[in-house]
Formats: sequence, C-alpha cells, structure tokens
Amino acid sequence: MTIRLLIADDQEMVRRGMRRILEQQPDMEVVAEAGDGVTAVELARSARPDVALVDIRMPRMDGLEVTRQLAGPAAAVPVKVVVVTTFDLDEYVYPALRNGASGFLLKRSGPTLLVEAVRAAVAGDSLISPSVTVRLLKHVTGRRREPQPLLEPLTDREVEIAGKVAEGMTNSDIAAELFISPGTVKTHVASIQRKLGVRNRVGIAVKAWEMGYAAGGPVS
Repeated sequence: MTIRLLIADDQEMVRRGMRRILEQQPDMEVVAEAGDGVTAVELARSARPDVALVDIRMPRMDGLEVTRQLAGPAAAVPVKVVVVTTFDLDEYVYPALRNGASGFLLKRSGPTLLVEAVRAAVAGDSLISPSVTVRLLKHVTGRRREPQPLLEPLTDREVEIAGKVAEGMTNSDIAAELFISPGTVKTHVASIQRKLGVRNRVGIAVKAWEMGYAAGGPVS
C-alpha cells in the first residue's frame, strides 16, 4: 500500500526537504503541498491523503485549527495529522493532541523520526518527539515508578546516550557532545532499543525518564 501524504508548511524550502525525505521511502507519495492552512484543508478534502504533515504557524489558518478540522471529532472524513513544528511549547502541544493529532514532532527531530511518525499514524499509533514526551510524562505521572530490572543492563555509555535521547538530542548532537561518530551513536541507540524492548527513540525517552537517566528527570 502506498501512503499518500500532504505537506502543509509556509516555507517552500521546508516542504521541499520533507518531500525529499518522504519520497525516498518506497511506499510513500506526496500527493499535495500547501503553503497556508486554508489551502491545506481544501487539498486534504480533495486529494484525500492518508496523513497530513502540518506546521503550527501558517497564514490564513494555523496548524491547530487545521488539525481540528481534519482530525477532530467533527471531521466528516478524518485525516491522520502529524504536527511538525519548530516550536516546543505547551500552548501548542496540548491543543494539537486534544484536536486529534496523531503525532507531534519538532523539525530538528530528523528524517528517521519523521518517517516513523508517518508509519505510526497510519498504524493508529502516536509518535511524539522525545523531549516533548518527557515533559508530558512529568505532567501526567509525577514521580517515577521503580523500574523493572533489565535482563541485559545498559552499559555506562548507553545510559549516558539514553539520557541524551530523552533530552531530545539527535544522533549528530550526541556525537558532537561526546566526541564520537554519529555511526557509533546509531549503534548504541539500536542496542539501547533492544535492551529496553522499545521500538523507537520515543520509547527510549519514556524508559530513560522512568529510570532517572534524563537530566532533570524524576527521582525515587
């Protein structure tokens, strides 16, 4: 099945970059682009994409209202919406999720998480940037629970990297800070996912926060 996509962002360069990333996937096709919110809603209703990738700040209609119209309870033909924005603000995160968004990504999250978010939306799941996930967890769960012991513990380096993933850092950010290659970080991240039994970086963020690996995370 080909996943049909709509990209809504007022910056043509951003739309072009996202199209390039997504159309590298053999099962994804960008069927429409919009530079403002009103056009995004109109194109979503005519082109019938499976997923709309929507920026928050757009002319004529902002991304929160676009999300409500396309994915909210009153939508006649619902479309999965993933909000992709520069702005990591509670005043955007919570309304977007309440309005029916299937994901909330920061533009700095990188191509891997963008593709994962599309696939998660199609599968009926939600994917949220790790740094946003940590903040949501703090609001929802308060103090952390005692974590279950791992069958295969993380190494000291893996604990360090898990914490930085939970802070929303990309592989390149982590590599620069720890003076190692991005490829080495990628290998560690794959090992961390396996040991924690999670599917992606957001899963690492959740576990890292629960286990106290993230800076500013909860304490026992």
